[in-house]
Amino acid sequence: MSRHGNVLSTPGHLVSLAARGFARLSEARLKPLGFGIGHLPVLVALRDGEASTQRDLARFARIEQPPMAQMLARMERDGLVCRTPDPADGRSQRVILTDTALSRLPEAISALFQGNRDALDGFTEAEAEQFVALLARLLDNLDRLAVDGPGQRRFSVVP
Repeated sequence: MSRHGNVLSTPGHLVSLAARGFARLSEARLKPLGFGIGHLPVLVALRDGEASTQRDLARFARIEQPPMAQMLARMERDGLVCRTPDPADGRSQRVILTDTALSRLPEAISALFQGNRDALDGFTEAEAEQFVALLARLLDNLDRLAVDGPGQRRFSVVP
């Protein structure tokens, strides 16, 4: 091992591997229901009134607007969402869930929760809660670094 440690044991690498594993697991469970892994945050945001425009959905899902536009076009094609003129702003459109999406969403959310429970098999409830809290703190740090820029703040991550 080099004096800088094992790159394959860094939090960034391990979180990346875990994220890809969760994505594969979720995709396998959601595909039979007609959803993709990226659809769920959008559908839940629409259902819960967290966002209703492409711009707000992109911000909510933490992605750029062009990929959100592509995702919404696919979701519209698949009958999951439709767009209507925004009564408050004629230049904008609102995105709304279809009855098809609303009827399938509970089963999709259930499948996602079950996948998370399966992935955390062997964790105590306290460990699972702590893991989620630590991930939330990590995301806050990463969000702050994205705003401040990498040179603005230095910290050491011990592998």
